Amino acid sequence: MKQILVMEPLAQEGLNLLATAARVTIAAGASAADLAALLEQADALLVRSKTRVTAELIAAAPRLRVIGRVGTGVDNIDLEAATHRGVVVVNAPYGNTVSVAEHTLGLMLALARHISEADRSMRAGRWEKTAFEGTQLRGKTLGLIGLGRVGAAVARRALGLEMKVKAHDAFVTPERAAQMGVAWVTLDELLASSDFVSLHLPDTEQTRGMIGARELARMKQGAYLINCARGSLVDEQALLAALDSGRLAGAALDVFSREPLPDCALLHHPRVLLTPHLGASTVEAQRDSAVDVARQVLTVLEGGVPEYPVNAPALSAEELSALGPFMDLARRLGQFYAQWSGNHVQSVELICCSELAGQRTDLLVSSLLVGLLSARAEEGINWINAQWAARERGIAFAARLEPDTMPSGWTHWIELKVRTNGEMRTVTGAVLRGEPHIVQVNGYWLDFVARGMLLVSEHREQPGILGRMGTVLGDAGVNIHFVQVGREERGGAGLLVMGLDDPLTAEALQQVLALPSIRTATMVRLG
Repeated sequence: MKQILVMEPLAQEGLNLLATAARVTIAAGASAADLAALLEQADALLVRSKTRVTAELIAAAPRLRVIGRVGTGVDNIDLEAATHRGVVVVNAPYGNTVSVAEHTLGLMLALARHISEADRSMRAGRWEKTAFEGTQLRGKTLGLIGLGRVGAAVARRALGLEMKVKAHDAFVTPERAAQMGVAWVTLDELLASSDFVSLHLPDTEQTRGMIGARELARMKQGAYLINCARGSLVDEQALLAALDSGRLAGAALDVFSREPLPDCALLHHPRVLLTPHLGASTVEAQRDSAVDVARQVLTVLEGGVPEYPVNAPALSAEELSALGPFMDLARRLGQFYAQWSGNHVQSVELICCSELAGQRTDLLVSSLLVGLLSARAEEGINWINAQWAARERGIAFAARLEPDTMPSGWTHWIELKVRTNGEMRTVTGAVLRGEPHIVQVNGYWLDFVARGMLLVSEHREQPGILGRMGTVLGDAGVNIHFVQVGREERGGAGLLVMGLDDPLTAEALQQVLALPSIRTATMVRLG
């Protein structure tokens, strides 16, 4: 009988399901010696956010086939080590959607009616009815930054309260937003016009610190900020300054940059409503997530394909060996575009100029969408749910095989075409010497390995550009390890890509943008 090790508390419904097909051992609080013995026999491991599933822990479990994360985030699991060992990692990205959405609405109502302050006042023996005059939600504007699964659930509920709902999400089209009854707007427009702003994005390189002093200063006077997504999205010191200046009337936070929240100014601010990461803390969310993960774990142990694999394609070893490099290339093309452009995507087309790569264009499209959507999607995007996630966001996608269109001397060529805001942009890649290369961007010929930290800049050619950029980077202490330049013609428009050892600070990036003839400058990380 299969052995399943449960490392943290799990809803009884999940335990009952596991017990129908395996021997279940609860290992919460086990000593190091006992845990080592249990790991030797474990076929599956179930964890929440507390357990760190390291490479060493995985190595200590020779029979391990699947790790189930009861929840969404998998940053406590060494995915590289799991993948290297052939261990499937699954999660439950949809089990807590309703609970987080309802918690968001609860915090918004509490802010609007000063419920927390009124409660404290009464417990102190006061009856201050006039001191806590609130505002009704009907007719107010809610701005959602992120319109994925939770953002969409919040939108539906806010519309039921007769609120006006606006949203900004680079990977949801205005047409798709309109179908939900939501107005798609730019981020600046959302900040300036919303009475309540609610965040619904994951923690990524692109979203970290996205609500800082600049964004808070652009918010409507007297607005409220709500964050039930990730604490890293908000610059907490800038938020305190915005509250102290009166720019914001209040904030409600369920997540923080450090958890548990240490003693700090947020704890003592009179206009900040705090909850200890309770978004998914409902009986129903715990039950649904536990059952989702338990079902997938049993599916993997029975040799099937799970619903939400984080790291595992359903391919034979032979197919994976042949197609793996092209799937990796397609994912990196999507990654590059998502970070370089940032505009909302209307349609995606993948052109395969290789018979070998074209054997499974469905997998290549899914890999491309994983790279394209992962930077901004709340839910975990993988090759199985990527096409579904694109459809949900109103993004059309297609692929076609055109082996005869490849330039002479090239093999295994893949081109990405993205339509956005009425214009077409392209990124082309090739597998060269076993490595993923980007060889063309928007018609500019380049050649660099699609890996690591990149500075991508559109400019108009003039002498000294490279030198001035190099000076800015040198002053910032950032080393350049390659430079590629593509241009239309002498003195015309061009595209410059620099490989960097470290990311540029926001200040250094602004200095690059301020240089003469520089039109855009964007940091891109490929991995």
